[in-house]
Amino acid sequence: MGTVILVIHLIIAIALVAIILLQRSEGGALSGLGGGSFGGLMSGRGTANLLTRTTAILATCFIGTSLVLAILAGNSRSTGSILDAPVQGGEVGVPDEPAEPAGPSAPVAN
Repeated sequence: MGTVILVIHLIIAIALVAIILLQRSEGGALSGLGGGSFGGLMSGRGTANLLTRTTAILATCFIGTSLVLAILAGNSRSTGSILDAPVQGGEVGVPDEPAEPAGPSAPVAN
């Protein structure tokens, strides 16, 4: 369940970024790539309204999926933080006992 919502969340995030980049800003943005409209079917104002509405809908869906993912993450951890868990011994490269300090490798000159 959580994986499906996470995938939907990522698709919404990518679509939201794309729609925001398509909107015309004072600098022109990326809306000039397609002539500024969808095949001549809509005027510039109609395209702007469509992109604004789409942005609002995608943003609402993004917030909704964020809340659902936060709730699912909160329910899956019943014992608190992962920092509270004890460290398992016997890992490769990690000694169980501290090593003795090494002595000087060269004689000390007085």
